[in-house]
Amino acid sequence: MTINITSPITGGAQTGFTSPTYTHVADVAPDVNGRQVAVTALGGTQAGVTVHSVASPFTVTVIRPKTFKSLAPVVPNTGLLPSVPKNSWKIIVRKGVVPLAGQPASVLLIKMEIDVPAGSDTADAPNIRAALSAAIGALNQQSAGVGDTMVSGVL
Repeated sequence: MTINITSPITGGAQTGFTSPTYTHVADVAPDVNGRQVAVTALGGTQAGVTVHSVASPFTVTVIRPKTFKSLAPVVPNTGLLPSVPKNSWKIIVRKGVVPLAGQPASVLLIKMEIDVPAGSDTADAPNIRAALSAAIGALNQQSAGVGDTMVSGVL
């Protein structure tokens, strides 16, 4: 995989945070086709945030497909593909959060799954990159808004 998350990660803007960064170390991914890092130190101002521990994890995992799918031949009489399989990639963030003061942490999960149509990696790579660029840019642009919405419940 060419995904290699470098340390520290510069965090997106969040209400109440100033210049958040996340220093991490390589960790063992729960899937053999994955890479994982565990956050071991924080930078900037992030009052109340905890780093990775067994009881309260803070990890980022990227998992590629176990087996890459390819296209079947086109149907001779129509010239069309019979179906287009998808290669699914996953990005998972796990973070221990306390549901009630004095209680043990429970794991918050952020799961992003990207289903790439087989064959498009060679036939239309620029549009795959554009979709990812737009998705990551939108999340980065709206980082504080998403955080505010998750906390307030107001969209």
